[in-house]
Amino acid sequence: MFIGFLVGLAGVIALDLVAIWPLHDVAGTASAAIAAGVGLVAVVAVRAARELWVAAAVVGVTLFAADLLDGTIEFDNLVPTVSMLCLAVLPALLGSLIVRGFRRMVTLELDRVLVQSTVSAPRYAVGMLASEELARLDLAAEQLLEGIASGATPLPLEPKLAQRSASLATELRLHLIEGRRETWLHHAITESEMLGRRVTLSDPGTLAGLLDPRQRDGLFSAVWLLAGEAGTKAAKQGRTLKLTLGPVAADRDMGPLHKVLVPITIETTGVARGRVDPATWDAIRRVGKHVDSMRAGSLRVEIECVADNPADS
Repeated sequence: MFIGFLVGLAGVIALDLVAIWPLHDVAGTASAAIAAGVGLVAVVAVRAARELWVAAAVVGVTLFAADLLDGTIEFDNLVPTVSMLCLAVLPALLGSLIVRGFRRMVTLELDRVLVQSTVSAPRYAVGMLASEELARLDLAAEQLLEGIASGATPLPLEPKLAQRSASLATELRLHLIEGRRETWLHHAITESEMLGRRVTLSDPGTLAGLLDPRQRDGLFSAVWLLAGEAGTKAAKQGRTLKLTLGPVAADRDMGPLHKVLVPITIETTGVARGRVDPATWDAIRRVGKHVDSMRAGSLRVEIECVADNPADS
């Protein structure tokens, strides 16, 4: 359909050029041909930006070539030619850039909203993707058991069906075991398109699960903002973020409050302190006391997070 649309625009341009050719003033008299270039704006939301740029470039080259062959271009007065090319090409280019930026912004915000839900998860839990897989396995197991209970599936099970049952049981056990080793922070990073590419998590003691909701929200917001800073145009040359939790140490100053001190270290690559969003520091303060330093031109933040001791709960 897009090819047919382009063919129609090409026909409009051709007919307009044929009609105005005897006037020997393409830049001053072209109308439908310019409108055809503007018509590309109608498909900026449904076609890739690269396709629109190529189509707009073809329109611009065609009009410029026609104006050049017409023999009326005066190189000391290129205003009509430049105006014609701008009117025909710029609307599609600007429209595609605006839609592309808006699409990127919506995708990023949607990614954050979906991953933000992991903040309220238990200490050990399965992620969104694993939940969908568990639902699929649960449905398959339910259908199998229902067939046996209703007599539709005779006993003993056929070899093929027995193998399928064993496979379902194995997959269920594996998912349940994984759910006992992965925290909300692990799922937030691995299931996020942005964080998964830029953040490395080291939490062998699954200490992220000890944080209360306020601390979790602060840590997630800080990591998101720092990862977003690492993802700017100037930071696309291998800039990353490493998040380390632990080893845990008992806080002697807490006394009878039964608290533990969870050290959290955030190491960035290529993120200067002066470029950090002020909201990042507010988020870090919600996690605990912090000390920041610069190493090799990159920001390093050490946080002392006081959390409940699970051994005393």
